[in-house]
Order: sequence, then structure tokens, then C-alpha cells
Amino acid sequence: MAVITDTTLNDDRRRKGVDLSWPTFGFLAALLGVLVILPLFWLIWYSFRTSGRRPEFTLQNYVSLVTDPAMLRSYALAIGMALAVGILSCLIATPMAWLVARTDLPGKRWIRMLVTASFVTPPFLGAIAYEIIAAPNSGLVNIIYRSALGLSADSYLVNIYSFPGLVFAIACFTFPFVFTLVANALDRVPSDLEDASSILGGGAMTTLRKVTIPMVLPAMLAGTLIAILQALTMFGSPAIIALPAGFHVITTKIWSLFQFPPKPGLAAAAAIPLLLITIVLLRAQKAILGRRGYTVLGGKSGTPRITELGRWKWAAIAFVGVILSLTIILPYLALVKTAFTGTIGDAISFDTLTLRHWKFVLFEFSATQLALRNTFVLGVMTATIVTAVALVVSYLVTRKSLPGARYLGVLATAPVAIPGIVLGVALFLSYANPMFQLYGTIWILLIAFMTIELPAGYQQMSSAFQGVHPELEEAGRILGASRLKTLWDITAPLLRTSVVAAWCFVFVGTIRELSATILLTTANTKLVSVIIYDLNESGDLGAICVLGIILLAISFAVVFVANRLPVLGGSQMNARG
Repeated sequence: MAVITDTTLNDDRRRKGVDLSWPTFGFLAALLGVLVILPLFWLIWYSFRTSGRRPEFTLQNYVSLVTDPAMLRSYALAIGMALAVGILSCLIATPMAWLVARTDLPGKRWIRMLVTASFVTPPFLGAIAYEIIAAPNSGLVNIIYRSALGLSADSYLVNIYSFPGLVFAIACFTFPFVFTLVANALDRVPSDLEDASSILGGGAMTTLRKVTIPMVLPAMLAGTLIAILQALTMFGSPAIIALPAGFHVITTKIWSLFQFPPKPGLAAAAAIPLLLITIVLLRAQKAILGRRGYTVLGGKSGTPRITELGRWKWAAIAFVGVILSLTIILPYLALVKTAFTGTIGDAISFDTLTLRHWKFVLFEFSATQLALRNTFVLGVMTATIVTAVALVVSYLVTRKSLPGARYLGVLATAPVAIPGIVLGVALFLSYANPMFQLYGTIWILLIAFMTIELPAGYQQMSSAFQGVHPELEEAGRILGASRLKTLWDITAPLLRTSVVAAWCFVFVGTIRELSATILLTTANTKLVSVIIYDLNESGDLGAICVLGIILLAISFAVVFVANRLPVLGGSQMNARG
């Protein structure tokens, strides 16, 4: 009788409580629809419209797209560049990942940390660093080369302003995608099959070639596709390196269509194939990662085999050292050196050290304070809103709380298939019209950042929910709490580590974004990334390096503080969660 009474009381509590699940579902569906569907609708709409006061339906934009040699060449160069970047990234990252994951190479933890740190570096900032290092006239390498050999001023050893230079500069900051996937795959490969190969007489290289590599091949291919996708949709590095070299890739070509006289219809049409290629690459990457190359039966498999490098240890150290130097150490040193010396060619000494660039940026350049404020405010707002939305959406999807909740997950993931430059075009066409008039305000940038970063936040929170058993939530529901009440009081505290990590990830991604914002900012809504790009066009590399160091310092500081917060301190609740 007591059980019946308790159950009746619980039912009464649930009926009396206000369950906001359906209103929340409706609000999120509307929000995600505005963020994802509305811009794509206007992008497609404008691609079939003529320009002018009386726009009409037309196919002329697509006809121009396939008949304009300059447009076709920009697509061909972009695809060739992306393929070259993917191949080079794989060639760099795969042996490095094997050395770190499966050998006795010294300092493996530090190598992983340095590679991970490269994710924080905006690729456009890396391209500027290589301008400082390898520009034909003013690059440090060429200055030293001419000085050492007594050559004329027009002689140079390397030239970053070239197609190979562009491929190299982008690969330096895309290879970590391949490295991370391959290294994680190697960590998971059981040693049983490798031991069996050794027992049957297979040498170390034979085992590597016939056993280990086939098992991590899906990760290699998936990482290569991600590198190709990153290169294909990138705007900053091609704008900094390709334009001075005298050629366009498709992202810079789309940007040029908004210069005077603007051609928004043609820009929209040019963005559609890039969007479709991105979707195809993402589906291919998902299909590859979804394959099962092997299955472990029974209990735990052996720990990964560690190969002793022996006499090859110094060669391996040299290889890893060269890669880290080219991708992290040299670019950072170039930025710091340029920020604290008068000109690029000045040698480092007490006489040449100066704070002139810092004084100019912090106290004399009027755009700095506005750009820093806009960047920080947008970073905090985007990270907070995206993390909150991702938390609720991932809860509704993973717990299958409501019919149709999985479609929220589809909408939350969909923006990953929209390249930044394409989203910039779509948002410009959506919100620059008289109906909304958001162009020139900070709100259109907030919409852009929320759309771009939503997939990352959702994927992180969704993965976190998979690791939390729903029993405690069910207990809360039995005691009369609504779904959102159990999420707030029970589940969210268990996921606080993941929430903070997702917030930091979104914040860092926001403040380094350039592809979409380059089309959406005005004089009153400048961001640090856009200011850096503008200063690059005027050639003020000292001020650029100061702003770049500030941007990097903010990113690293956020990550450092987040890792020192009590919520990430490994409490008992975290351990149980």
C-alpha cells in the first residue's frame, strides 16, 4: 500500500510540474533552422537571380561559372592545391605518428603537446610567419642567403609566393589532423596480431607493412580527407600567399566577386559546387571511419608493441625535430622576432630590440581596442550560447526524449558541411537585405560564429552524454522532476568537465575565424583576425606579429585557465561520471 501511495505522489508531482521539453524542442528547431536552413535557402535563391533593381530568374550565373576560364582555373588550382596538401600532410604525419605511438622515441609526450598546440595557431597567422621567413625579397632565409654568398638583391633561395609555397604553408597547419587520427589508431591497435607476425618469422618492417599499416589505413585516409577539406575551404592562407603570387583559388575568387562592382549572384553560384564537394568529402570521410578493419574478440588485448629504434634513433629525432621546427618553432620565432625588432632584416641585438610595434598597436592604432573588444565579446557569447544549445540538443538526441529529436542532431551537425566562405556569402545575402538589416552589426557575426562552431560543440557534448548512464536521470524523473530539471540538476554537473572543454574549444575556434568574417565585417565590427589581414595588405608585419601574439596569448590563456579550474581537477564526481 505504501508503494502505491509513493507512486501516486510521484505521478501527482510530475503532473503538477511544468515540463518545458516540447517548448524547448520547438525553440531549438526554430533556432537551428534560422542558423542553417535560412542561409542556404537564400544562397540557392540568389544563385538563380539576376542583379539590379528588378531581379529575375536566370541560369546565367551558372552559365558564367562553367564558361569563365578564370573561374574554372580557380577551381582547378584549389582542387590541385587541396590534393597536394592532403598527400603532403599524410606523408609527414604518418611516420611521425608511428614514431610517437609505437617506438621508444624520447620526448613523445612533449611531441604530442607541441603538435596539439599547433591546432591553436590560426593558419593565416602561420602563412604570415612564412612570409617573414621565405618571401623572395624580405624573407629572413633569403636575406641570410644573399648576405652569406654576396648575391644581388633579386636573388633568392626560396619563394613562398608560389603554388608549392602555398601547399607547404597550408600543410604545416593541416598535418596535425592526420597525425592525431593515425596516432590514436596506432594506440588502439592490439599487439596480438603483430606478435603473431613476429612468431611466424616476420621482421619489424614486414609486420609494419602487412599488419600495422593495413589496420590504421582507414584513419590515414580519413585524416587525409580532412586535410584536403581544410585546404579546399581555407581563405586566409591563399589570400595571403596566392594573391601576391598572381593566382586565385576558389575561396579568394568568391571573395573577389564582392569587390566593386559586386556580383552576389555569381558568388552564390560559385559557392554551390564548393558546398557539394565538401559534402561529398565529409561523407567519404565518415564512410571510411565507419569501416571496421579488425575486431577484437575476448578480453583485453596486449599492450601496443614498442619498437626499439636502436641506431635509427638519432635519425628519427632529426626527422621529428625538422617537422616541429618547420611547423611550430620557426613560425613562432619569426613572429616574436618581428614583433620586437624594427624591421624584418634586423639582427637580434640590444640595439635592434624595440617596443615600437607594441606601442603602435596598443596605444596609437585606433582599431586595436575595438577589434580586441569585439573579438573577446563575440568569443564569450558564441562559446556560451553554443555550449548551452549543444548541451540541450545532445541531451534530447542521445536520450531520445522526444519524437523527432534526432533531426535536431542532423541540423546541429549540418554546418560542418558549409565552408566558411560559403557561409559568409549565404549570411551576407540573408541579412544584408532591407528585411533584416543586420549587415554592419555584431549580430550577423554572432550568427556566423554560432553556425560555424555548433557542430564542434554538439559533437563534444554528444560524446560526453554517451559516457553517462541514464539511471540517475531516470531516478530524477521517478521523483517528479522534468527532463530539463534532471538535465540541470543531475546530468550537467556530471558533465562539467566536458562542458568547460567544449566552451574553450568553441572560444578558440571563434577568435581565429577569418573565412566567413572577411565578408561580414565593417569598420565598426572589425575583429583581430580581420585587422591582421588588413594590415598584411599594407605590409605592416611588425604590428601584425604583435596582434598575432596577443591572439595566441588569449587562446593559450583560456586553455590554461580552463585546465586549472576546480571543475577539471579530477573530483570524485568527475571520476564517477
